[in-house]
Amino acid sequence: MQDYLIDLLKIVLPAGLVLVGMYLVIKSYLDKETQRRVLELRMKNTEVVLPIRLQAYERIGLLLERIAPSNLLIRVSPAGQNATEFQYTLLAEIRSEFSHNASQQIYMSEVAWQHVKQAKEDVVTMVNKAFHELPENAKGTDLAKRILESVIADNNEPTAVALSFIKQEINQVF
Repeated sequence: MQDYLIDLLKIVLPAGLVLVGMYLVIKSYLDKETQRRVLELRMKNTEVVLPIRLQAYERIGLLLERIAPSNLLIRVSPAGQNATEFQYTLLAEIRSEFSHNASQQIYMSEVAWQHVKQAKEDVVTMVNKAFHELPENAKGTDLAKRILESVIADNNEPTAVALSFIKQEINQVF
């Protein structure tokens, strides 16, 4: 009986080791195959998402350029408006540009989006501050002049920091 058990162990033990070995080889293969497929899926996603993400950064760059006071005042004319009307027009234009591009935030970092929001708020603040520094009967051209004087006095556009950050973030991607 004892010889029978020893003969059985001689057969079962190697068979068990072979099964364990096969299990480890198959598991290793399946793990590597899963990793390969995940990598392949990520690469395909990158091919699709990267152009969309780049386009989002381009649109945000355009937004920042369009709401920069010096560019905004070229596009939006104060002709025939008093300062109150022109302030309203400028603020409506800024908010319209911003809301039109708000969906782009999903393609950029939270920090970048915070810079964009801060830039918009800085431009709004600049317009409002310039408006409140004018006399009651001021013309729209007076407001435009006061805003440009603020840009010159500060020696920088309120959107410059955000635009610089966006460029840096894009450079990290490429």
